[in-house]
Amino acid sequence: MRIEPTAPYHSAQDALRVLETVARHPAGATDTELARRTGLGAERLTALLRMLRREGYVEQVGDGAYVTGDTLRRLTSAHDRERALRDKLQHTLDRLRDSVGAAVYLSRYLDGEVRVTQYAAGPTTPAVNEWVDFRCSAHATAVGKSLLTQLDHNARREHLSRYKMARLTSRTITSDKLLLSRLESQPATVPVLDLQEYAVGTVCAAVPLTAGSSVGCLAVSLPVEHAHRLKRAAEALNRSATPVVLSLTI
Repeated sequence: MRIEPTAPYHSAQDALRVLETVARHPAGATDTELARRTGLGAERLTALLRMLRREGYVEQVGDGAYVTGDTLRRLTSAHDRERALRDKLQHTLDRLRDSVGAAVYLSRYLDGEVRVTQYAAGPTTPAVNEWVDFRCSAHATAVGKSLLTQLDHNARREHLSRYKMARLTSRTITSDKLLLSRLESQPATVPVLDLQEYAVGTVCAAVPLTAGSSVGCLAVSLPVEHAHRLKRAAEALNRSATPVVLSLTI
């Protein structure tokens, strides 16, 4: 299966510029003012504002100006910020699961380990069976490979030196030289795939989440009989990446 580069998702950096401008105008900022102060074109700004309104980061008041939204107020509040962030991320994952009809995962590379920090699954969208600990199988999963692509060469080698590249299925790459070569040549705009490399009967795709110096990714898994839906699911992940990055950055 070949998945072409997906359209670049909205830049979280541009969205943050819009939010910072809105925050400096407690009485509200119009789209004209936002365009002038951020330097964003009308089409791009309109798309960003649509996303920011949908996610609750901004609200539009009676005169059409934009003010800080409830989501931004909760995430920037010192009181129980961690719970607010977790709830916001879970809401985003749940909505994405329902829109693509598949289990969705948020993963981070923390303290040198691959960790699935949150996920959304359900009776009709079951999560992949973790038959081998994800921490030990980065070489075979879309999540692991996506996280490894965001590390530098030495960090990738260091990670692989700690875990034997076991053959989990007939499709699993067990050569560190081959895997490192593929990670090195992985285009940033193309989702990383797992086509039955981790588990027979399951295909996965993952897109990177760049939030400052942290390394993360958003992933989806599907039964192999639904592999034809993987491209559309990967595109949905890309479109949903910016709201997730915003939540992690703010």
